[in-house]
Amino acid sequence: MTELTKRKWFVPGVGIALLLLIIYLLDLVSYIFTPLAIIFTTLAAPIIVAGVLYYLMRPVVILANRYMPKSLAILLGYLLAAGFLTGLVFLIGPPLQRQFSTLIDNIPQFIDGVQAWLKSVQNNSWIQRFQENGNMSSDQLASRAAESLSTSLESIGANIINVISTITNIAVLIVTVPFILFYMLKEGYKLPKRLLTFTPDKYEDEGAKVLKDMDHALSSYIQGQLLVSLCVGTLLTIGYFILGLKYPLVLGLVATVTNVVPFIGPFIGTAPAVIVGLVESPLKGLLVLVVIVIVQQIDSNFISPQVMGRKLDIHPLTVILILLVAANFGGIIGLILGVPVYAVGKTIVVNMYRFILIRRKAKYEAANRL
Repeated sequence: MTELTKRKWFVPGVGIALLLLIIYLLDLVSYIFTPLAIIFTTLAAPIIVAGVLYYLMRPVVILANRYMPKSLAILLGYLLAAGFLTGLVFLIGPPLQRQFSTLIDNIPQFIDGVQAWLKSVQNNSWIQRFQENGNMSSDQLASRAAESLSTSLESIGANIINVISTITNIAVLIVTVPFILFYMLKEGYKLPKRLLTFTPDKYEDEGAKVLKDMDHALSSYIQGQLLVSLCVGTLLTIGYFILGLKYPLVLGLVATVTNVVPFIGPFIGTAPAVIVGLVESPLKGLLVLVVIVIVQQIDSNFISPQVMGRKLDIHPLTVILILLVAANFGGIIGLILGVPVYAVGKTIVVNMYRFILIRRKAKYEAANRL
């Protein structure tokens, strides 16, 4: 028994066994944690939104705090944000609303255009060569595609209860987020100190470094990703205007919002523009695709390297795998939060590993001195 306990795998094996036992016992009494789950789901959305706004407004508040008290600096940040949003609404609000209304009114014609385009593609001689052994005709394929699109659009109107629930949640966020954000900006610096009180004094410096690295990773990602999305969306909107594409503001806004999701977002956000262009004419669809490729090249070679740099140091393949897993766990929310959560977790693991190596080195040096 003594020889068994001295083996290297014994302690990790016992730790894993105890962890699995704890998970099993917790699963048996999972109903106890139902109130905690409700509290978490209720508070998660406003805290996450306030956290994102915190990293966006913090540089402004820090700069203004040099010349005025922090409370006034925060109020000044609120006024600047409100002024910016108001100006943006007055500037692009009316044309955006007109384009959106026109898009909604033209949905039936849009579906007919998609069906006609699919038929023209299916009737192409090159395409028909690959369908000679198929069981579905071109008319059936086009009809099914149009039916699927129509069903998807109709389901949006059918889920009116979900729409009302979403509007209610947004209203709650609008009311609660400013208060949460105010206290984050005013007293956010106290949180690291509070967390370090749970750390032994001799490890306080290491704990402070971990928290600083986590803060840096989050701020770099949030500020950089939103700025990149804004730049890409603006360039695409300008390109759509130059081509004379219909609904350029709506399509540019969609591209801006979806670009927040790495790798997958740009494809999702630009697909509607390509479809709208193809419905107008194949040449217009090709030109839209050329604009998208040019903007993506500008983003990859100039915007993202300058804004994001290598601060997160995450391999692109790792990002893709993270997004695949996060999408299965949390849907669109998982896609948005997957990379920053991974960045924070990576920071913790890297610092913990470095901390373990430091402790082993200290023990080894102490043993040699004896």
